Amino acid sequence: MAAIDLQLNGYKGVDFNDDNLTAEALRVACQAIVADGGQKMLATVITDHLDLMVSRIKRLANLREQNELISDVMVGIHVEGPFISPITGFVGAHPTEHVLPATVAHAKNIVAAGNGLIRVVTLAPEHDADFKTTQWLSRQNILVSAGHCNPSVEVLSAAIDAGLSAFTHLGNGCPIDMHRHNNIINRVLAADGLRWIMIIPDGIHLPPSLVRTMIRSIGIERIIAVTDATAAGGMGVGEFSLGSQKVIVEQDGAAWASDRSHLVGSTASMGRVRDVLQNDVGLSKPEIIQITETNPAIALVSK
Repeated sequence: MAAIDLQLNGYKGVDFNDDNLTAEALRVACQAIVADGGQKMLATVITDHLDLMVSRIKRLANLREQNELISDVMVGIHVEGPFISPITGFVGAHPTEHVLPATVAHAKNIVAAGNGLIRVVTLAPEHDADFKTTQWLSRQNILVSAGHCNPSVEVLSAAIDAGLSAFTHLGNGCPIDMHRHNNIINRVLAADGLRWIMIIPDGIHLPPSLVRTMIRSIGIERIIAVTDATAAGGMGVGEFSLGSQKVIVEQDGAAWASDRSHLVGSTASMGRVRDVLQNDVGLSKPEIIQITETNPAIALVSK
């Protein structure tokens, strides 16, 4: 079995949301991903003008057919947005002006562009009227994951009944300051029916103590570790891009927006994630294998 990263926006200077992405650049990124401890991944396309998102998805699908290494490493596409919350804090690094309410028509355009490669869609359940988009995506055997969202307990439960089965990077994509009890993290921890919870255990997005708490509360059989890396992944200090945004990486490895108001993905490799899980979180090797290899593999074949 191989490590599978279900959320990877780019790596080693290559932005998967680049409108001029080439097969050679994508091959170089895939080669670096494998060298740094990953084996498989979902290339992630984030919120932008819908036409640009569709074009980028088509480009990724086409480039995958041009190289054997790309085809082997990039096993699908994760579409994060544009159906997320536009509210500051929840929208995170996504451009608010391009956030849209979820509709089946828009979802059909996105899925068609992927030519069978769309494996995960992250959306905000509270912005999916009557959960019609969630229902339709689920019927296409696509993993529907909540993220960058703030649904009530009731809305979250109804979305799960409609086909929602995962949550994207719990503990991130939400405001720094929230109600101490009634907040999205606690609602997700208490929710029945979410099969998978994705987290970013890179030592920056979540403190190791919180990762331990989440694993104990949720159960390791439901946790999936992702990197959420951008073009800054594996590159060190510098300035990089994610779509139309600048990403500033500092000495501690954190990837910040240019105004330092929020994180923009990560710089982590899957090798880095394993190190944090072993040395800081205190997981055993079998436990690390479960949340980096076994669980994401199961998630891709069964919702």
